[in-house]
Amino acid sequence: MTKIAEETGMSRPSLYKTFAEGSKPQFSTILKVLKAIGGQIQINPIS
Repeated sequence: MTKIAEETGMSRPSLYKTFAEGSKPQFSTILKVLKAIGGQIQINPIS
């Protein structure tokens, strides 16, 4: 979590609050965290 906080520019407590049950994180925050952990979102057409 510390590394993710450093790479996103967010504090650890802020990250925990952002992804706590019942929270509604902004899409931009989700993208920052995904980038920090080497993830991505991919959209594919429905066949």
